[in-house]
Amino acid sequence: MNAPGNVLTLALSKGRIFDETVPLLARAGIEIDPQITDSRKLILPVPHANLRLLIVRASDVPTYVQYGAADLGVAGLDVLLEHGQQGLVQPIDLGIGKCRMSVAVAKGFDYAAAIRRGSRLRVATKFTSIAREHFAAKGVHVDVIKLYGSMELAPLMGLADAIVDIVSTGSTLKANDLVEVETIMQVSARLVVNHAALKTRAAELQPLLSSLQSVVQAS
Repeated sequence: MNAPGNVLTLALSKGRIFDETVPLLARAGIEIDPQITDSRKLILPVPHANLRLLIVRASDVPTYVQYGAADLGVAGLDVLLEHGQQGLVQPIDLGIGKCRMSVAVAKGFDYAAAIRRGSRLRVATKFTSIAREHFAAKGVHVDVIKLYGSMELAPLMGLADAIVDIVSTGSTLKANDLVEVETIMQVSARLVVNHAALKTRAAELQPLLSSLQSVVQAS
């Protein structure tokens, strides 16, 4: 795909997005050995495609692409919005990693009364920017408490009135006696490209972008 020596770097995070991106790449003509996922290496070459994979945390994908350490990457819309998307171009919605960003509260909590205009709410989330913007648009004052995991505990232990988190099936919420009360947005994974690379490496990037776009449109 690229001339020797001009290796493209694709930033990915292990987990659901990685597992769903690999079949897309295969359909675009880039076969990734499934055993590669068992490797502890963080830079994984794909020589036949003049590509290498950079394995990073999901929340770090936009940063690696923004600063040019990776030419392109795959990240959820939630991660991109929280990051701010500076220096990034989103040419393709890959349609994978689908879920939703929702507000959830403990059963019995009167959410409708709690979000009357001018009210104040304590919200636990790792998506602090998204939460602030969402409630600001409603005229609701929020005290945002940043957590990195086990979000469901916050309402149960009195740490917060509500949580803002990614929901897929909703089973974890139900298991912890929480209920979804509002959907903020639908989320899917996007291909993101470094803005400068899109200009300076267009000849190398375009075949991959075109192939992935065709694959997504055919899905």
